Amino acid sequence: MIVANHATSSGKQTLRDVTVEELDRSWAVNARASVLLTQAFAAQHDDARGGGRVILFTSGQHLAPMAQEVPYAISKGAIQQMTLTLADALVDRGITVNAVNPGPTDTGWADPDLFDQVRYALPAGRWGSPDDVSHLVTWLVSDDSAWITGQVLNSEGGFRR
Repeated sequence: MIVANHATSSGKQTLRDVTVEELDRSWAVNARASVLLTQAFAAQHDDARGGGRVILFTSGQHLAPMAQEVPYAISKGAIQQMTLTLADALVDRGITVNAVNPGPTDTGWADPDLFDQVRYALPAGRWGSPDDVSHLVTWLVSDDSAWITGQVLNSEGGFRR
């Protein structure tokens, strides 16, 4: 199994400010690495075992624009878009590929102003926790989810953008 939960920092780069270097870095870390990890996993996965799992991580850019974070949004959008294609490429080998959009998750990265702003947009009045995400991932890597592939699961606690 692969759980590819990696990302560049989102950084604030609008279309006007975006640089080649930031586009390349975001693409390499967020999108290209996910494809190459999936490729390496598939190459080593024993067809006879079946039941392989690939879980990719995206963000909510497929639900609303992120015009202040162009490189990040585009590269994480590629994850959302590639999920169905990778799933189709691997389904005959018994490998499922899904993506998780964990929504706003409190891992300590947000400054206090952003933390409060986002908290008020969440019906529960709190950010998601790493445990909230891990429960979904645990299910996706289990046999109980063997019939699910090519899906992006939004686990955002009702986030109101």
